Amino acid sequence: MSSVYRNVPRVRLNSIAYESLRQQVLRRDGWRCQSCSAMSNLEVHHQVFRSHLGNDSKENLITLCAICHGVKHARI
Repeated sequence: MSSVYRNVPRVRLNSIAYESLRQQVLRRDGWRCQSCSAMSNLEVHHQVFRSHLGNDSKENLITLCAICHGVKHARI
């Protein structure tokens, strides 16, 4: 029998560790939205959502401005 989800432990950081990771991602991405290059109203986005078993890891995070982030979540 095949399982849809594997038993792989997810990395979910506490708030202090997540803020440190968030700052690392912003620096890595040059303090620019990776979609439109904006430098204001920056947010860090999970490419694979936590609700879809995405990790809190540099590889799964990307810097987006609030507008591009909203588009990714269809908030706009």
